[in-house]
Amino acid sequence: MKNIYSLLSRTVLCAALAATGLVTPAQAEATRAKSKVSTAAKSEAQKPQVKSVRKAKTTVQTRSGVRKAAVVGAAAVVAAKPTYGQLYGLHAVEDPLDLKSSVALVLDQDTNEVLFSKNPSAVLPIASITKLMTALVVVDAGQAMDEKLTITDEDIDSEKGTRSRLAVGTTLTRGEMMHLALMSSENRAANAMGRNYPGGLSAFVAAMNQKALSLGMTDTHYVEPTGLSSRNQSSAKDLAALVKVAHEVPLLRELSTSREYQVALGRRQVNFHSTNGLLSNPGWDIGLQKTGFINEAGRCLVMQARMAGRKLIMVFLDSTGKYSRIGDAERVRKWITSNPAELNHNKIKVVG
Repeated sequence: MKNIYSLLSRTVLCAALAATGLVTPAQAEATRAKSKVSTAAKSEAQKPQVKSVRKAKTTVQTRSGVRKAAVVGAAAVVAAKPTYGQLYGLHAVEDPLDLKSSVALVLDQDTNEVLFSKNPSAVLPIASITKLMTALVVVDAGQAMDEKLTITDEDIDSEKGTRSRLAVGTTLTRGEMMHLALMSSENRAANAMGRNYPGGLSAFVAAMNQKALSLGMTDTHYVEPTGLSSRNQSSAKDLAALVKVAHEVPLLRELSTSREYQVALGRRQVNFHSTNGLLSNPGWDIGLQKTGFINEAGRCLVMQARMAGRKLIMVFLDSTGKYSRIGDAERVRKWITSNPAELNHNKIKVVG
């Protein structure tokens, strides 16, 4: 099985992924048509990456006759799971800024002028960027921010097995849940908001997809409100539209750019922090942001920020490396601030 991706053709791979339900046939076809991949690049993307080395244990007989577990050496190498962008060969597309994200888009918020684009129509998992739509649907529904919601067993992550400091039985207001979902990417908080929507979780997901259609986000599909599922997918151009609309909501601007927040969990006051370190950087003026990560999506980041006298929307998807999405954002900022008068002549559009 370890060589299955090298044995399958690009067409067969996309069809196989579609058949599993991880991507829809339309999304697989869209990505297949919009990505040009060299054979060498595909081989590189499919090389096993060492994620961790596990040491095997065996039992040994001691003098007392007790059998104990002993480490006998490195016995297993676990290969890192490739992202969808790697499987599609999107990282083979080079760009002048040498971004580590396989998908990127920078546009002027006021004019919709595209300043930088790289594979902007590729459809990929978006991880916790999903929570922007989750929050927007809750706001649209006019649900009371001071209503108390309680975490239940239904909010436990059965998709990836992630943990949370919000134990079952924790009760917070909807506003507090939204704050933690947008700032700290709290999955249980996001799921609880969806579960407490009129009609329940299924009605909430339907509302998410309906909102996406109303915004012209035709590449976008949601199956749950947290982003833990790789079936939550979108494109950079769709996410730019979402950021633009979300930025119009003062509450989403405030909560998403909060750097830390303290809530009462039982008798304890617990501090939560933002997942985006750029909020603490004085060189950035960020009006709205959201990060995301699951293995299938890589590191993701969307932002609205002011620089060089312009309001810009930035989207970075499928970035490789823990801090690479931050590095990509800094590369774009340096490029824009060092060439403010020349942007009209130096736009970068790289479409794979």
